[in-house]
Amino acid sequence: MKFLHDLLEKQKPLFEKGGKLEKLYYVFEAGETFMFTPPEVTKAKGVQVRDAVDLKRVMMTVVIALIPAILFGIWNVGYQHFLATNDAEVASFGAQLIYGLKLALPLIIVSYAAGGTIEAAFAVFRNHPITEGFLVTGILIPLVVPASLPLWQIALASAFAVLIAKEVFGGVGMNILNVALTARAFLYFAYPAQISGDKVWIEIGETAAGQAMATVDGFTGATFLGLAVEAQKVGQPVADFVAQHAHWVQSPAELAMTSFIGLIPGSIGETSALMCLIGAIVLIWTKVADYRIILSGVLGALGMGVLLNVFAGDMQAVKDGVEGAKYFAYLDMPSYYHLIVGGFAFGIVFMATDPVSASQTNTGKWIYGAFIGIMTVIIRVLNPAYPEGIMLAILLMNVMAPLIDNYVVNANKKRRLKRATV
Repeated sequence: MKFLHDLLEKQKPLFEKGGKLEKLYYVFEAGETFMFTPPEVTKAKGVQVRDAVDLKRVMMTVVIALIPAILFGIWNVGYQHFLATNDAEVASFGAQLIYGLKLALPLIIVSYAAGGTIEAAFAVFRNHPITEGFLVTGILIPLVVPASLPLWQIALASAFAVLIAKEVFGGVGMNILNVALTARAFLYFAYPAQISGDKVWIEIGETAAGQAMATVDGFTGATFLGLAVEAQKVGQPVADFVAQHAHWVQSPAELAMTSFIGLIPGSIGETSALMCLIGAIVLIWTKVADYRIILSGVLGALGMGVLLNVFAGDMQAVKDGVEGAKYFAYLDMPSYYHLIVGGFAFGIVFMATDPVSASQTNTGKWIYGAFIGIMTVIIRVLNPAYPEGIMLAILLMNVMAPLIDNYVVNANKKRRLKRATV
């Protein structure tokens, strides 16, 4: 590696001021500092203010916290494929992992390449260093999409998100919206057929003859939330309906644990609440993420779920033919299911805690997180057009975050002025 570092150092004059490639200096610097220790470091002796936390370490901590969700998600892509084709017991763990890797790795590479190119181009144009922010965004984007997504679409979404959600606002630290969720929202509204419905979450694959592979009896590619919407239509309790119609669970008793572990169809990195919980512990322990947002989001979702249970009606009265009786199955779903299905756990841990687009005041973080939880459940249950509500809830609260902070700061000012008045 020293040989490579020495070779880079010899090329450095070309990129420094007065060199032929002067305009590309920050691209060169980003590549060098990513691979090697930069030449300018704090001296061992002397008086300096030392702090172990900088942007690079924060971003690396987030990536480390994401590793359990990444590895599990890649394996689950392969597991869902072999489960759907009735080969899950035959295929080895390695085979399932490799199958998932073949689908997920290209998405990750393309996401980094497309978004990173836009980021580097703006750094050259504005003549400023390339920050490490896209290190996290580049991996978050492929984790919130299905493994079957075409590569050109994730390239387009990554470029759109970096350009519109970040660079037009001034770059890292200036964006209003979460960049990764902006990419997902772009895909959701521009190419809904590839990111919604029941045909995109499990990659079935094709035979050598180009035909779709055969699937198990009762196969459905619908997610838990998609099946919950169907349960509402027929007036059957959600857990019972999902257990009857999903091939990936055998009984209602297994449903909660299967969903919590993440052995369900969904976006690559979002299915396992368990892996997200591990990531949350890492982020909170290292103080990279604020526990107030995560905890208030969970409490908000649970509280809203319990409140909706009150208005679910009486299923038995409907069965008995009582006049005027109604039953809403989705409203009756136990509130804790909202925490372990869909993308709620992933969103509240890795997206809502974005230090740039979230509220900055402590009180504001409680309000911000609580409303994300509340609105996620409202969107899911009361708007069947959007089975997954966490994306829209976070983006909407991103917009509201400055207003919340403004209210909190002004309220503090008024309270202090009252105390100061004699």
